[in-house]
Amino acid sequence: MERMCQVARVSRAGYYRSLAEQQPVEEEMLVRSAIQRIVVEHRRRYGYRRVWFDLNNKQGLVVNHKRVLRLMREDNLLALTRKQFVMTTDSNHPLEVALNLARRMKLTGVNQLWVADITYIQAWREFVFLAVVLDAYSRKVVGWELSRSLGDGLALRALEKAIQERQPPPGVVHHSDRGAQYASRQYVELLEKHEMLASMSRPGNPYDNARCERFMQTLKREEIYASAYRDLDHLRENLAEFIEKYYNRKRLHSALGYRSPEEFERAQNQTQDPTLKVATVTYSFGKASTLLEPGTGTQTPSPSPDPNPRLKEKAGLSQ
Repeated sequence: MERMCQVARVSRAGYYRSLAEQQPVEEEMLVRSAIQRIVVEHRRRYGYRRVWFDLNNKQGLVVNHKRVLRLMREDNLLALTRKQFVMTTDSNHPLEVALNLARRMKLTGVNQLWVADITYIQAWREFVFLAVVLDAYSRKVVGWELSRSLGDGLALRALEKAIQERQPPPGVVHHSDRGAQYASRQYVELLEKHEMLASMSRPGNPYDNARCERFMQTLKREEIYASAYRDLDHLRENLAEFIEKYYNRKRLHSALGYRSPEEFERAQNQTQDPTLKVATVTYSFGKASTLLEPGTGTQTPSPSPDPNPRLKEKAGLSQ
């Protein structure tokens, strides 16, 4: 169809509008077929909003989102429902807890703020644990690790993989909950070795780490609850497929302007101002403040990254 429109020198959107007026039954079947292809390709992970965006922006079909919802409901193609989560954080420990540096940061690029979290997964007859590290600006998973044990260096190995993958510059803020895994001596030493700044959520406030919580929710709803696993190795293979080939490269994110994390990062690399100012974090009498100065440090979190960030001349952060 795309080739025919090119030869005839008409847009696909114009062709589909004409088809809807002249042959409404055929046009209805074409729309249903396109929806079914998208749903099958994404294994029922997409809701009607992402299907609507794909139809209108990638396939040239001009379809109202209410119509997409109706057709998906009629064909039983709506995304699978979510389930509740179980807390895995043990913050009752004598280890030192870091200040919350991430709460008021304004992100302007990648490798400024990393967020980390751990969740449980039921695989076959056992529970296993998954640790992930995300770049908060692009939502890309930069490191992850799977293990049967919650306390055998699981979070540490995920961070090591993230560092190996990204080779971050000095000054990256690493934000997590107050769990013992992230406050341990080995974890803190690894952060200090790579000149990263530790940041931790306020007590009992999951919204401080909302980006990572959202990823865990997406992972469980779109992959874990939709699949059955034979053993740990089978689960590991499926997670690698979902995270590295689907989530990072293909899945559209509404917070990123309906782009995948890798597509978003490529676009930012092409449009990023090389003289963009970044934020530094300073400590004074138990407080942290952030000042924007040219050429030093890292950043500062907004609820979601701005696809078109605007540079401010001066900003402040206090804890």
